[in-house]
Amino acid sequence: MAVVHQSCVGYVAEPFASLVAGYPGDDVYPQADFRTEWGPVFHRGRLDGSARVLVLGQDPATHESISRRILVGEAGQRVQGLLAKVGVHTAYVMVNVYLYSVFGQAAGSRHVKNEAIAEYRHRWLDALLVGTDVTAVLALGDLAAKAYERWARTQPDAAAALHVAAIRHPTYAEGSARASGRPLAETTAAQLANWNEHLDDLAAHVAAEGPTDLTPYAAGWGPTDLAPIPEVDLPAGAPGWWRDVAAWATRQGDDKQTKRATISVVVPKGARTWPAL
Repeated sequence: MAVVHQSCVGYVAEPFASLVAGYPGDDVYPQADFRTEWGPVFHRGRLDGSARVLVLGQDPATHESISRRILVGEAGQRVQGLLAKVGVHTAYVMVNVYLYSVFGQAAGSRHVKNEAIAEYRHRWLDALLVGTDVTAVLALGDLAAKAYERWARTQPDAAAALHVAAIRHPTYAEGSARASGRPLAETTAAQLANWNEHLDDLAAHVAAEGPTDLTPYAAGWGPTDLAPIPEVDLPAGAPGWWRDVAAWATRQGDDKQTKRATISVVVPKGARTWPAL
């Protein structure tokens, strides 16, 4: 029997069809701060009304630029594992603070109050949070928390009905270790302790699709803490290794501009199933 594949149907229904038809470009996202040349990356997850959790991330990275869906790299795998802990496997939708990849981390902070960026983002959040069945918002990092708070002031009634879990970004540990010089093990433990603080409340405000596992995270990532991305989240025909934990896309180059222009995609060794010649 042939394998029956699932895939994301894309942006066929309103208001999403109009949102992607009229997305902002470098007139709103200045190229000095955003990699607009790689195009916008809009979302991942359910747009059909079945979502119960909204995940608000920051910006697309290398894997996302290729797969055209957000949070599919290691950060996405960590978030997928967190959602699985509270029994959510596909009933979610994810959007980012920024449509385009940030060029330099300081650029994200510079545009926190950008009105034009916020206006378009609010249209997405209105579509996903006003009058829908979403009951919880998972905000990944400070920029996401600030973006959500800004939207909440425009829709106070809808926001009042939502549980908000503002957690440390899934790559906080690596970024904090680089910036502070602290050991990665120490910053990882701090990140996972923060996630543990939100675990029970998040589970209490979400209708689980299946079994939950509220066992707290340990001080380091365990073998089941990361989860693959579901096939149904990606465009039709996406290869299976796009959804695996193994990294497959990196920026390469001898200088900043070459790295900005170059993403190297390599099939992971575990996915090289073709016969040797």
